[in-house]
Amino acid sequence: MLAGKRLFFLGAGSISEAIIKGLLATGVIDAQQIVVCNRQNAARLGSLRETYNVVVSADKRADVASADLIVLAVKPFDVAAALAEVGDAVAPHQLVVSVAAGVLAAAIEARLAQGVPVVRAMPNTSAFVQASATAICRGRWADDDHLHLARQLFAAIGTVALADEAAMDAVTGLAGSGPAYIYYVVEALLAGGVAAGLDEQTCRELLLQTVFGAAKMLHDTGRSPAELRRQVTSPNGTTMAGIAALDEREVKEAFRSAVLRATARAGELGRALG
Repeated sequence: MLAGKRLFFLGAGSISEAIIKGLLATGVIDAQQIVVCNRQNAARLGSLRETYNVVVSADKRADVASADLIVLAVKPFDVAAALAEVGDAVAPHQLVVSVAAGVLAAAIEARLAQGVPVVRAMPNTSAFVQASATAICRGRWADDDHLHLARQLFAAIGTVALADEAAMDAVTGLAGSGPAYIYYVVEALLAGGVAAGLDEQTCRELLLQTVFGAAKMLHDTGRSPAELRRQVTSPNGTTMAGIAALDEREVKEAFRSAVLRATARAGELGRALG
């Protein structure tokens, strides 16, 4: 069980904060069970301590050694340096959960003692509002109990799916980067609404509810997006005119390409670590 476990966050960026906020909001863990560190930026650590009442690490290696679960939450190109500092303080009775995009479990295991279990995860920043879509996969030494613990961690901040590691780059390209794609769409639609004559505040209110309602329709009805789109698109109507403009500019293909390119980049980041 996650309750009673001591968590150590190696990295204090936005994804760490999102996970911490989500965990504390659910009440499954106490703030004093969470220890946070990063390589620099004491102001950032102070902000996290003041906002969430978490513990700021005073001795990184000692705090790593005393943790039950270590969340590796650094940029992919910082993984090697981070583990060079503390990797030999991690023991097989602990669990390492990595949220570093593209970095293979084997690359992390190679920098730890033999037998240290690793679970690789890809959440997204919607964890900040307990709405992350997270996929997890196990490394060589992780067993079902480790996977269950990782699932508990991420279930506290959204939904969790089990994936094969071969699919994790695609998870990164779709769900990990996905919130940014949605924000990009909202940016564009806001600009369109304002250009059409709406004031910005009214446009924002209407659009956010529209996005929320569309997502809820997809979630609650279980229908395909194509089916729901067809229901809205009357022949020769306003929606058909709008969809035609999108098709003329190959918007669907552009988003497909975005997922594929982000997926490829995740693989490149992982290979750079070796």
